[in-house]
Amino acid sequence: MINVIGLGYIGLPIALMFAAHGVEVVGTDYNQELVRTLQAGNTTFEEKDLDELFAEAVSKGIIFSKEYVSTDLYIIAVPTPYDKFTKKIDTSFVVEAVKNVMGVCQKGATVVIESTISPGTIDKFITPLVEAEGFIIGEDINLVHAPERIIPGNMILELTQNSRTIGAYDRAAGERIKALYSSFCKGEIVVTDIRTAEMTKVVENTYRDINIAFANELTKICRHNNIDVYEIIKIANMHPRVNILQPGPGVGGHCISVDPWFLVGDYPGLANIILAARRINDSMPEYVLERAHEVMEEKGIADLSRVGLYGLTYKENVDDVRESPTLQLLEAMNKHLAEPLKTYDPYIKIDMVKNQYHNLDKFLNDIDIVIIMVSHNEIKENMDKLRGKVVLDTRNVCKLEGTYKL
Repeated sequence: MINVIGLGYIGLPIALMFAAHGVEVVGTDYNQELVRTLQAGNTTFEEKDLDELFAEAVSKGIIFSKEYVSTDLYIIAVPTPYDKFTKKIDTSFVVEAVKNVMGVCQKGATVVIESTISPGTIDKFITPLVEAEGFIIGEDINLVHAPERIIPGNMILELTQNSRTIGAYDRAAGERIKALYSSFCKGEIVVTDIRTAEMTKVVENTYRDINIAFANELTKICRHNNIDVYEIIKIANMHPRVNILQPGPGVGGHCISVDPWFLVGDYPGLANIILAARRINDSMPEYVLERAHEVMEEKGIADLSRVGLYGLTYKENVDDVRESPTLQLLEAMNKHLAEPLKTYDPYIKIDMVKNQYHNLDKFLNDIDIVIIMVSHNEIKENMDKLRGKVVLDTRNVCKLEGTYKL
């Protein structure tokens, strides 16, 4: 039996996937309301094919609980935020989960940490904790790191198709976990040491962050010279060894916008390009505000109440708002004591911010300038409704004449 700890964006899909493939699973989360929702037969966030997977897992007997259970295998998928001042990882959720596991686990149990952690976290925080409690690693307990590699909007497919990395102190323990994940994972699964697994996951997301930062810096350079950055990128990418990503209003989500800070925090003075990339990407929400100001001046519009932000999530066609560029933009306005702009997002059903709308037509009726922050399918399918509006498109999806770009 597997006890999956943490039933959020990562823990819930992995628990459901194992259950659907015939493994006995108990999913545990400290959030009582979340557990009650799952026990009532409802998922807690929107995700392609998640409801179908949930139904299959329930039919196979998955259990949801607030309690940890006594078993020989645990998968920990709890949040790993970072301290915005020191830029170092906050390991408190992982540490607390491991403590709770040690209180109930069977002798020889394996603890798999799926949460993304900075290189050296297990050596510095988890191993000393386990040993301080009198456990002998490799005998009383095995520690394994199997960082997740999935993205909201395509989680279920990526769980089965993406390659995986398994890091372990003991090769045999790593091979056992590899065999377990092979029950549903069709991608290549590599077994290595723990520190390599930790570093690999962080490096993957840092690489993408740097690439996005290059595109965003290029955008600012091209804007300064009145050159079309999208045309530049399209032509440059025709070179067989060039693959520039697309610029945007910022970087969100819990991976690309967070993981690079782990390296900055742990290796000050060494992670120089990484730090520069983070600063560039973090500057983009305020850059969008600057572009909006330029557009308003050009159009002779002074009333901020007639400006609206389309999209609150960090990426298209999901309901995940973690580190959302739109929320970062609104936070920047708040710091300057400015009234927040009107907002709308079809995936956000609850009121998250002031001046939030829940109907596209009403939202558009109350604004003159629309800033496209997220390229949901909804807006791409309703571009005609933007005719007559001033459009600032940060995602390069609007082809209407007169559209302003980053």
